[in-house]
Amino acid sequence: MTSLIEDIRQKIADERYEFSKHAVDQSILRQIQVQEVRETIAKGQVIEHYPNDKYGPSCLISGVTQTQRRLHIQCSYPPRPLLKIITLYEPDPQRWNADFTQRRNRNDEL
Repeated sequence: MTSLIEDIRQKIADERYEFSKHAVDQSILRQIQVQEVRETIAKGQVIEHYPNDKYGPSCLISGVTQTQRRLHIQCSYPPRPLLKIITLYEPDPQRWNADFTQRRNRNDEL
């Protein structure tokens, strides 16, 4: 049985993913390239789960690009035909611990 992150990586590798309009807007605003999303997921880890998200179950992945840019990527769980990238951003060091895997204040929102 494969893990959640392995299933997500396989969807990315098979190019079975899409960006929400919000994720497209945020990638432009934050100058995050598609390749950086792929790199982050390839090396990243799931750090939060949102099983009751209003658009369907999703999770937050933390990872770094080849240039060592730290990114967080929220995506749908992989059982969907296309994995959906919901949002993406560079985590704020004021809101996250040193390795950006735990929120400093659990009430923080994305």
